[in-house]
Amino acid sequence: MPDPAPHRRPHPTKLFVETTTRCNLRCAMCVKQTGGNGLVEGDLPPDVFDALAPALPFLDALVLSGIGEPLLHPGLEGFVRRAREALPAHGWVGFQTNGVLLDGARALSLVEAGLDRVCLSLDAVTPDRFRRIREGGEVGAVDRALAAVDRARRATGREGSVGVEFVAMRDNVAELPEVVRWAASRGVAFALVTQVLPYDEVLVAQAAYDPNTDVAVGFFEPWRDRARQEGVDLDRYFQVLWKYTKTPEEQRIVDFVEAMKADAHGRDVFVNVQKILERDEAWIERVAGVFAEAEAEARRVGLDLRLPEVVPRGDRRCDFVEEGSAFVSWDGRVHPCYFLWHAYRCFINGREKFVEPRAFGRVPDRSLAEIWNDPAFRAFRDSVVRYDYPFCSDCNLAKCCDYVQAEQFEQDCYINAEPCGDCLWCKGVFQCLR
Repeated sequence: MPDPAPHRRPHPTKLFVETTTRCNLRCAMCVKQTGGNGLVEGDLPPDVFDALAPALPFLDALVLSGIGEPLLHPGLEGFVRRAREALPAHGWVGFQTNGVLLDGARALSLVEAGLDRVCLSLDAVTPDRFRRIREGGEVGAVDRALAAVDRARRATGREGSVGVEFVAMRDNVAELPEVVRWAASRGVAFALVTQVLPYDEVLVAQAAYDPNTDVAVGFFEPWRDRARQEGVDLDRYFQVLWKYTKTPEEQRIVDFVEAMKADAHGRDVFVNVQKILERDEAWIERVAGVFAEAEAEARRVGLDLRLPEVVPRGDRRCDFVEEGSAFVSWDGRVHPCYFLWHAYRCFINGREKFVEPRAFGRVPDRSLAEIWNDPAFRAFRDSVVRYDYPFCSDCNLAKCCDYVQAEQFEQDCYINAEPCGDCLWCKGVFQCLR
């Protein structure tokens, strides 16, 4: 019999453990810098990590990261050491960090403890831009941290992987090729690029990705071309839509869009008319060009570059659930994914969204295995991978939908209890160390 899919196995395959929610920087795009985020500051207690020990031999990866800065936890080396001793040979332990506290002594103690991977935040190599994005940070601190890890590797003879994470925004995306060159020249092995998730309304304009899916764009392009051929000015649609008396030409525009909407409905394609008509094709092409340049540079210097989608996928895949992941917050609560890890508000394609955490239990009140195999948690994972839920971010009714706009999610319009219809993680827009 073949092995069951990771989400159906009796133990998680990947474990994300939040060591702390405290941080020493005030990054503009971080959820901690926005009001009403519902975050409570705290550090992972020893008894919570103790309760996770039985799961370690079954893991492919243990990621000691969450909302805060892992290096602020005084017991981080102990967590790394215990994990490295218990993980299978192919498994790895690592975390993401801003690198400010990663000096020579700390790097050496972590590498000696068995750290396999570390990923440093690097959203620019221009000093002024870096300071604006990572308030309280300096690109020089990242440089020193990379050098410290390299010295520690050489001193101990331990191999490992060092990477950087780049949050792509309109203000910094053009720097990505230079970030790749800069990182590779310092021995970095991989770079993760993720699109920004706006937690604050002021960051909505910084989103660098297309608000439409590739399926919606593929559907719209023939209609756009047809409109041009027939002389239908789609840019005027919202100007004339609500006019009580329309000229024949204005009515022709409205009728054309109504026919397009009916075609989309008939094909079961979700198309947000406002977003598709406002699509900034020049910008999307520019970002795609930057990504292509960064890819070419990564190949030249031998760096593993992992890019997000510029146009979100219509074919959804939840890597978290499909890879058998579980997320443990600092207080021991067990969650299914990043999207549902904490309480916060964010903006999905410019629309305000309230997210409530989904927890299926708490360690050490119950064992991780018991929580993971709880019928409710298993049913949640099974439902997620069916992908039978709406595309809320592409729906024309999302702004006024009681299901989507409710602060306490109960169900979507397909009567699903999982709020996955409004999640962009499964569309390839966001990435993390995993």
